[in-house]
Amino acid sequence: MIVTIDGPAGAGKSTAARRLAERLGFVFLDTGAMYRAVTWHCQQQGIPLTDNHAVEQAARSMSLQLERHQVIVNGQDVSSEIRSPEVTQESRFVAANNAVRAYLVELQRRFAEGRDVVTEGRDQGTVAFPHAECKFFLVADPRERALRRQRELAMKGQPISLEELLEQQTQRDERDSRREFGTMRAADDARVVDTSRLTLDEVVDHLEQAVRTNGKKNPGGD
Repeated sequence: MIVTIDGPAGAGKSTAARRLAERLGFVFLDTGAMYRAVTWHCQQQGIPLTDNHAVEQAARSMSLQLERHQVIVNGQDVSSEIRSPEVTQESRFVAANNAVRAYLVELQRRFAEGRDVVTEGRDQGTVAFPHAECKFFLVADPRERALRRQRELAMKGQPISLEELLEQQTQRDERDSRREFGTMRAADDARVVDTSRLTLDEVVDHLEQAVRTNGKKNPGGD
């Protein structure tokens, strides 16, 4: 069974997807980590992220493994490195590279073959897994999303003003919604969940109940 969770940054989809996978006994697929891994690899190799062809070749030539809590590139655990501000800021170039997106969608589908998976991103229910059994699109109030990001960065020792975060968030949403390939939008058959006033546990409870009620397959079952 495949469960997709899409939505904008700050809606809570990454943490909720990971928790949901744990509850269901499914494998978690963090697609954002894949784009970050390509970004990090290109930075290490000195490849300009604006050179679409070179970035595509780098993505196709690198070895990428997604373990339970690890992202491994060419045998090196880069789980921490890909979360750096430098990678975060530059990963938008990789996300806008249509050829790289198409290749990573191929990898995502291979990853999910024969597995029960919870996958999160921007285009999982529309492009990567259009026939997924259960789809969600998480949203939240823009200010609440920015506040969540501000708290997350503060815990990492990276203080930033709310106004700056709101501006960055707006720009990112516009880019994601205007992409030629992998546009961020809710699939026609996705359940839209507003997480603005919900705790993480409440969000996961809601998602879990919906998946189990879906009934096409007993989650984590025989």
